[in-house]
Amino acid sequence: MDSILPTYIHIINPKLKYIYLSFDANGELIVKSPKVSQMEIERVLIKRSAWIERSRAKVINKKGKSIHHNSGDKLYYLGREYAISYKKRDRKRVSLLFDEDVGFTLLYDKFDPKLFDRHILEFYKDRAKDIIPDMTHRYSLLMDLYPSKIAFRKAKRQWGSCSDKNAISFNYLMMKLPLNVIQYIVVHELAHIRYKNHQKEFWRLVEKYMPNYREMQSELKNYI
Repeated sequence: MDSILPTYIHIINPKLKYIYLSFDANGELIVKSPKVSQMEIERVLIKRSAWIERSRAKVINKKGKSIHHNSGDKLYYLGREYAISYKKRDRKRVSLLFDEDVGFTLLYDKFDPKLFDRHILEFYKDRAKDIIPDMTHRYSLLMDLYPSKIAFRKAKRQWGSCSDKNAISFNYLMMKLPLNVIQYIVVHELAHIRYKNHQKEFWRLVEKYMPNYREMQSELKNYI
């Protein structure tokens, strides 16, 4: 029996009533449960083995995952995959360069993955600040909906949000996404200025300015 069971991380939470399965960004299976027997966990894993395989494959194939700074690393920008090369130099300052034809080049004197990650995040944040405000302004004029404020942050689960006071916050990692998907996120959040829910009226407004929004939603599922 053990040979057909997937490896997993088990987290016991006495407050739970059932066994829950999920995956982390690397495709590692996470089992959350109350205190139950090993036999009960194995029963669930066997019963849901087909779902586990399908779901793991989807997670592993997600685009835009964090890199580990190894040879062959790729970064996504505006929906395209670019190679990132590492070049050692004498100058102490770390620099991240980008060229559409060459891709990303990271110049460094000391190999420091945490510092590299900060420069990559800064790249996405800077590009978001360059592109998103103008895009939001254009759609605001078109939709006659105006945010009280635009802010940028890094988030794990949300691409954007709109507060009760109509302040919109964008996840700057959205710069990994294709441009038309970014436009959908902008339209989506602007629509929340009028409708603070996801009911029919909200989706009708989104569809008015983004007729193929369902295609954009499907594309979003390919990214992490």
